[in-house]
Amino acid sequence: MRNILKNAYHHFLASFGAWAYRYPSQRLFVIGVTGTKGKSTTLELINAILESAGKKTALLSTVRRKVSDESRINVTGNTMPGRFAIQKFLYNAVKAGCEYALIEVTSQGVLQHRHRYIDWDAAFFVNLAPEHIEAHGSFEGYRNAKVSFFKSLSFSRKPRKYFFINEDDPNRHYFEDAARGVSGGKIIFFSRERFIHQEIGSRYDLSSKESRRVLGDWLLADFNLENASAAFAFAKQMKIEWETIKRAFDTFHGVPGRLEFVQKTPFAVVIDYAHTPDSLKKVYEALRPESLSPRSAGKLICVLGAAGGGRDRWKRPEMGKIAATYCDKIVLTNEDPYNEQPMEILREIENGFLIATPTQLRPQDHFHILDRKIAIKKAIDLAERGDVVIITGKGSEPYLHLRHGRKIQWSDRKVAEEILQQR
Repeated sequence: MRNILKNAYHHFLASFGAWAYRYPSQRLFVIGVTGTKGKSTTLELINAILESAGKKTALLSTVRRKVSDESRINVTGNTMPGRFAIQKFLYNAVKAGCEYALIEVTSQGVLQHRHRYIDWDAAFFVNLAPEHIEAHGSFEGYRNAKVSFFKSLSFSRKPRKYFFINEDDPNRHYFEDAARGVSGGKIIFFSRERFIHQEIGSRYDLSSKESRRVLGDWLLADFNLENASAAFAFAKQMKIEWETIKRAFDTFHGVPGRLEFVQKTPFAVVIDYAHTPDSLKKVYEALRPESLSPRSAGKLICVLGAAGGGRDRWKRPEMGKIAATYCDKIVLTNEDPYNEQPMEILREIENGFLIATPTQLRPQDHFHILDRKIAIKKAIDLAERGDVVIITGKGSEPYLHLRHGRKIQWSDRKVAEEILQQR
C-alpha cells in the first residue's frame, strides 16, 4: 500500500508539472539517454554535433544544465531532478528558442516517474552493468527500470519515435522488444566495431590509442568509442552532413571529470568518474602505461574510494579486486561516506584484494589515507617519470558528502593542480 501511494504521489507531481508549464516538450525535439555509464558523454557529443549544425540546444545531465548559450555546473548531486524541475527546464528551453532538449535518464528517476508526461522523440540505450542493486532489489529490477523508459514512449504524442540501441550490449534484446511495442517507433542499432571499421574508419585512423589521440584524449578509452558511435548514429539519422560531424569531433574536448588529464608529462595525472566495477575496470585498462605507450614501463597508481556510504555495498570488494588486479600502487581514501564509518568502507574495499588474480600487490603498495587531499598528494608523491596517477570516483562532482548531511566543497582536479604546482 505504501508503494502504491508513493507511486501515485510521484505520478501526480509529474502530471501536474507538465500541466503547470503547458507541456513544453511538445515544442521541442526531446532526446533521452539511458544506460549505466557514458550517458553524459553521449549527450555532450550529440550536443556538439547539433551545435556544429547551427542548432540551439538545451542539456540536462550529471555534469551541467545548459539552455542555449547559458551553461552552469550541476551542483545539486541530482542527475534527473524532480518536483517540476525537468518541466521547468523544458519550458525555459522553449522560451530561449531551443530546438532540441537532451536529458540524462536515470533508473531512480524512472522509478519516480520523472520521465513521464514528456513527449520524447528519441531514446538511447548505451550499455548496462550492475548498479543501484540495493535500490532496485536486483539487477533485473535495475534493468527493468531502464527498459520501462523505452516503453514509456508509447505515451509520447510525437508521430515518430527513434530508438537507438547498442547492438554490442548483451541486454539489447530487452530494449529492442520494448521499442518494437511502441507505435511509430523506428529502431536504429549502433556498434563500436562498425563505427571503427566502416562508418568513421575510412575517415580517421582509430586503430591505435596514439592515432585516436589526434581527436582528443577522450577517445583513448574504448568505451568512448561506444559513446561516439551513438552520437554518430543520431547524426546520420538526422541527415547531418559529414563535414558538420567532423567539425564537432575535431573541436570536442571531452567532459569534465571523465578521463580528464590534469597533466601528461613527466607522469600523467587523470581524473575519472568511474564508480562501478565495470567502469573502473575499463578506465584502468585504458590508462595502464603500456596501453598508452607500448614502450612504457611505468606504474599505474590508483586513488580509490567506493560509491558512497549507505548504498551498493556489494561493489566495494569487487572494486578492490579490480584495483588489485590492475594497479601497481593503491591509495584508499574517503569518497562520500555519508553516515557510514569511513574506515569500514575502506576495509570492505580491501577485502577484494584477497580475491584478485593475478595480483602482485604487496602490503607496502597500498595505503589507507582518509583525508582525500592527503591521499591524492601521496599518490602524486609516489609517481615517477612514465607513471600514470588515476583518481576515480568523484569526477567533476563539487562536494564531498559527510556525516549528518554535512558537505564540503571539493574538486579532484583543483586539488591535484595545487599539489602539482607545489612540486
